[in-house]
Amino acid sequence: MTHPERIRVRVHGLVQGVGFRPFVYGLASAYHLVGFVGNDAGGVFIEAEGPRPALDGFVSDLRRQAPPLAVVAEVAVEVREPIGETGFRIVGSEPGAVREVLVAPDTATCAECLAEVADPGCRRYRHPFTNCTNCGPRFTIVTGVPYDRHTTTMGEFAMCADCAAEYHDPGDRRFHAQPVCCPACGPVLRLVGADGVALPGDAITTAAAWLREGRVLAVKGLGGYHLAVLADDERAVARLRGRKRREDRPFAVMAPDLAEARKLVHLEPAAERLLTSVRRPIVLAARRTDAVLAAGVAPGSRELGVMLPYTPLHHLLADQLARPFVLTSGNLSDEPVVFEDVDARKRLSGVADGFLVHDRRIQVRADDSLVRVFRGRELPIRRSRGYVPSPVTVPWPFPRPVLACGAELKNTFCVAKGTRAFLSHHIGDLENYETLRSFTEGIEHFCRLFGVRPAVIAHDLHPEYLSTKYARERQEDLVAVQHHHAHIAACLADNGYDGQVIGVAFDGLGYGEDGTLWGGELLVADLTSYHRAGHLAAVPMPGGTAAIRQPWRMAAAYLDQIYGDAVPELPVVRRNRDRWAAVVTLARTGMNSPLTSSAGRLFDAVAAVAGVRDTISYEGQAAADLEARVDLGESGAYPARVDELIIAGSDLVQAAAEDVLKGVPVGQIAARFHNGLAAAVVRAVRTLSERTGLTTIALSGGVFQNVLLLERTVSGLEQHGLRVLVHSRVPPGDGGISLGQAVVAAAVSRSGAADPPPACPRSGSPRTRS
Repeated sequence: MTHPERIRVRVHGLVQGVGFRPFVYGLASAYHLVGFVGNDAGGVFIEAEGPRPALDGFVSDLRRQAPPLAVVAEVAVEVREPIGETGFRIVGSEPGAVREVLVAPDTATCAECLAEVADPGCRRYRHPFTNCTNCGPRFTIVTGVPYDRHTTTMGEFAMCADCAAEYHDPGDRRFHAQPVCCPACGPVLRLVGADGVALPGDAITTAAAWLREGRVLAVKGLGGYHLAVLADDERAVARLRGRKRREDRPFAVMAPDLAEARKLVHLEPAAERLLTSVRRPIVLAARRTDAVLAAGVAPGSRELGVMLPYTPLHHLLADQLARPFVLTSGNLSDEPVVFEDVDARKRLSGVADGFLVHDRRIQVRADDSLVRVFRGRELPIRRSRGYVPSPVTVPWPFPRPVLACGAELKNTFCVAKGTRAFLSHHIGDLENYETLRSFTEGIEHFCRLFGVRPAVIAHDLHPEYLSTKYARERQEDLVAVQHHHAHIAACLADNGYDGQVIGVAFDGLGYGEDGTLWGGELLVADLTSYHRAGHLAAVPMPGGTAAIRQPWRMAAAYLDQIYGDAVPELPVVRRNRDRWAAVVTLARTGMNSPLTSSAGRLFDAVAAVAGVRDTISYEGQAAADLEARVDLGESGAYPARVDELIIAGSDLVQAAAEDVLKGVPVGQIAARFHNGLAAAVVRAVRTLSERTGLTTIALSGGVFQNVLLLERTVSGLEQHGLRVLVHSRVPPGDGGISLGQAVVAAAVSRSGAADPPPACPRSGSPRTRS
């Protein structure tokens, strides 16, 4: 007879909030083992007793058969003395002092739950909050760990007898599903009018009727409020734009299902996989010419952001409408998304005609994530709901816990320890009190949730960034990281590469160590340090920040540099004649005209010269519009000199200006500019590669969210045998900066080196931002 043995198993990873304890219970029962399983701050702990072959099979299956949402990072086994228990049970959670547990992201409603919502015979028929261990809210409702109902905002709802029976039944899909609920005990959905009075009748049916009537509806979702109108209703879309004060930025559209999404955009297989994944991001894809949409949904854009329903509420609303509808962030222009009910009533009362609300509290705001597809891989633009707080694991440990404060625009922060970097949800632009509050409260929440007590604070060089000022008010050790070094370091971390590379960092702006504004950089870099080897030739930014809002000013600066007083009679000159001379004078004198090597500002100049856009209403608009106008059939490329690794952007502007005078179509001008810039980058990188012997290239910065430029650059480099690293886990834009700052700070700690670049001065630096 085989004598029983006993083991203690510790499971680390994403193993709370994903049905792992019920899975362990069922697995132990299948192997006829006795013992217990529970949660603590480190993950899942198990004690199991039985014959050795059964124990071995049990441990092996912990990895092989884990629930679909689980990520098993480590299984550690210790031998214990048998104690002769009977039965296997789930025990209460243990708080613990050291927190190593991972918190699950919010995930899309599973097929089983959707079937219940659609079944008139099921007690969860049309219940908009149906969930189970395999789906539903997680991160946005978690208040602490271990993950239990009382450490979520669902702890405010007492389970009814039926839900409690499911929760305690080992054979039920909702066994220990913490957000379990039903119409008898769960959150309640209401439709509230602009006067604050709840309307009688079925909330979803009435809400759908309101949308068909052309009204604007505020909808409370997982991580905040959305604003909704029918996507084919021109008047409703225009009304939403006017009230939201969002002149041109494209709206995202929710399609009822994949078939309807295919009628709106061209979807390659990778895009379809992303659309239907449990993460359910917004996917940017090429818009169909026959798509039935209001022109105001995405004015002037070749692409459209499409997503599929990811909560039962979305599915119910989509089923009622049976057509696509706009679902955009519930905020006013430049403000963070609203997620608290009182705040929503205050801020959105002048925007929405009614509110589709519920009484489940949102703990953390989380915007929808936004992705593009590049060569069959994901290219994140905004990493938030559905992805956060899953960590980015890196091969190199953080010697001391790190807090990285990120950039000023598209801010994320990052807390890191061990080999895990926890990037925050999208915070937004740190330029008002509400966003700053979201930033500071988010840091406190992440540090508490993941048990991180930062010993090192990493921050940007710019002294006037609010994230930098926040860092300098802390007492921990500070590491200042140059903006573009952080971009390249983020790309290295994204790819798990710790060698030296040639880094191409193209973005709007970042504070350079020489006091100018960088943004078109060629760096020789590793995680510890960098050297600025080349860049786009610098030009003045006449009017500073005004040149960002008015791209024609950058055109004036470039054209003056090219032609001097003999600027030809271009349309951009005629359109802005009343201010042209004054702006040129600013550029020549240098008054309020900081020098910049920015690739983003080069795009602005060409967009204005080509007649695409003289002014913008949101950051990066001119560049996005220029990309959208590219004639994909044009193979010509403007030449640009590369002299001692300085790329003459003025050559590209001049070539564009001359084509405008010849009457060349905008699409060809846009294409020749993209092709010419990519070719110039390839030539500069090849020269630098020959000088240094480096053959691995890292591309980062917000400009490389432009997949046309990215493809042409990557292809050109690969044709010369160079290895190219691009982003796939974190955004190449400023949303990935905090990861780069964190890994640089860790590398500096490991090497014992001094801080990378010197700390920036505390005052007197240009405030201009990207």
